[in-house]
Amino acid sequence: MTKPGMSERSWRIKPGARRRHGAQHRGARRGGRREANAPVVLYGWHTVTAALANPARKIRRLLATENAARRLADDGITPPIDLELVRPDAIAARLTPDAVHQGLLAESDPLPSPAVEELPSAGIVLVLDQITDPRNVGAILRTAAAFAVTAIVTTARHSPEATGVLAKSASGALELVPIATVQNLARALAALKERGFLIVGLDRIAPDDLAATKLSSPLALVLGAEGKGLRQGTRAQCDRLARLDLPGAIKSLNVSNAAALALYIASRAMNA
Repeated sequence: MTKPGMSERSWRIKPGARRRHGAQHRGARRGGRREANAPVVLYGWHTVTAALANPARKIRRLLATENAARRLADDGITPPIDLELVRPDAIAARLTPDAVHQGLLAESDPLPSPAVEELPSAGIVLVLDQITDPRNVGAILRTAAAFAVTAIVTTARHSPEATGVLAKSASGALELVPIATVQNLARALAALKERGFLIVGLDRIAPDDLAATKLSSPLALVLGAEGKGLRQGTRAQCDRLARLDLPGAIKSLNVSNAAALALYIASRAMNA
């Protein structure tokens, strides 16, 4: 029996699909990076439905449980390709034990990465210096979408790929905030500076408070990894270094929380 808005093909379970899916997932990464032709894996309701709504996102496959397929139909969401109806454990088998997939998993092509030279010369760009935790980067993406950040700039190495846990943590923001991936961050910052960006690096021991720093658009806020902070080459490209002045006994924040506070301060200063 088919549901309204779903074709018979949409509800077909392909023979051996569960076994094949697991094998593809295990073989998709070597040495911690995706193979060139391996798909981006997206899972979870907000993550997948945001990808389905993004015309720039090319979906290769869409797996859904019966409940998730029914919810898609009830919400009037028409996938660009036929979905494959599977049992919940077929999706869970492709993910880590703690992953919450909510009955949806999609395989897609990665979104295109804009060049630094193509980014608009207005607003705020976030620059991430070797922040490797995918949950932190996903949370930063979500905050960036909330503050209308123009783009995120990160490095090809020492950064998580825009798939899986990162995409789930971003809760749909991966489709809203472009990620410019560069080979050399110092050169990327120099290119932004040539285009008129004010480069401000966050440093917990900087002499100046970000809230008291004169900020202007276009602005690039640079965040370093927890513990290590900004690398020397990154610091050298910053026009200013500023700290987040915290009144309590703890003077440092998780990097995703620091990004949220810095964006709040910068947005207020630039819109004043």
